Amino acid sequence: MTITDVARHAGVSTAAVSKVLRNAYGVSASMQERVRSAMAELDYRPHAAARGMRGRTYTIGVLLDNIRNTFFADILDGIRDELHDSEYTVMIGAAGFDAASQAKTIRSMVDRQMDGLILIAPGTPRAEVLAMAQSTPTVVIGHHDASDIHDSVLDADGLGAGLVVDHLVSLGHRDIALVSAPGTRTGKWARTPEIVLTNGYLEAMERHGLGAHARVHKAAYSDEGGYKAGMSLLTAERRPTAIMTGADVAALGVWRAAHEIGLRVSEDVSLAGYNNTALADLATVQLTSVDQAGHTMGSTAARMLVERVEGHRDRAAQVTMTPRLVVRDSTGAVGGD
Repeated sequence: MTITDVARHAGVSTAAVSKVLRNAYGVSASMQERVRSAMAELDYRPHAAARGMRGRTYTIGVLLDNIRNTFFADILDGIRDELHDSEYTVMIGAAGFDAASQAKTIRSMVDRQMDGLILIAPGTPRAEVLAMAQSTPTVVIGHHDASDIHDSVLDADGLGAGLVVDHLVSLGHRDIALVSAPGTRTGKWARTPEIVLTNGYLEAMERHGLGAHARVHKAAYSDEGGYKAGMSLLTAERRPTAIMTGADVAALGVWRAAHEIGLRVSEDVSLAGYNNTALADLATVQLTSVDQAGHTMGSTAARMLVERVEGHRDRAAQVTMTPRLVVRDSTGAVGGD
């Protein structure tokens, strides 16, 4: 089937069908209905490559480092829900943690003429992301580095870390450790989420006069990364009474280590995560965590990207989510039973 067949079946011009396919301004609801009905009856599906030659493919590429981080699932749900009633299709690239692999995936998305990119905490060098964003509308989720080229959606991670420290201090904890991803300034991303989170934690510990007790353990945001961090911290000569992690998945790894050692979470060691994913609210877990509205981050990123793709906005924008602490059973008073 071709666009001409659709036009003939709907009793309209091919130009009218083209406008509907492009979501062009000024197309009436009745025209939309007639063309959409004809497309459905004829099982017509626009050819992506042909649409790309005309200037748009209605595809959006989403880059993430892995699919095991449940917080990314919340972001993807938000993207999907925002685009549900649109013509856009989402293509996901799980590129791993390697910067070169991520860069290769981004370039592949651009080469396939995707209309826009959503990059979730990219490890790709910032210069490369900026170069891509010059020609392809891009939204970066997570990184705090300001840009006048790409849009940004982020969480106030420093504030979120402070919320956890304040909560634990109110329960009598002084020896509070942080498990955070490395967050080095590679690729000239100066303010990645883990860097901002770590700074917020250190500032909060200083504010409570606990700077000498601060400990930052670097580990990957994964179950295995959290497990290794937990084994190291919980078998140390000076064992922390509370541990916060920069991701719920890492907190569960710490939990596994505590169980293996014979320590009870909440009674022997308090544990807090970050992202407030579905895992945190499981009946057998009940993990205290910081909610940074992953679904809203995803839907906001998708909305901002479509605005840029469709020419409704040409200036870069940055949206910051306000975190909130969700207290559950994994944190308790020092020495509580």
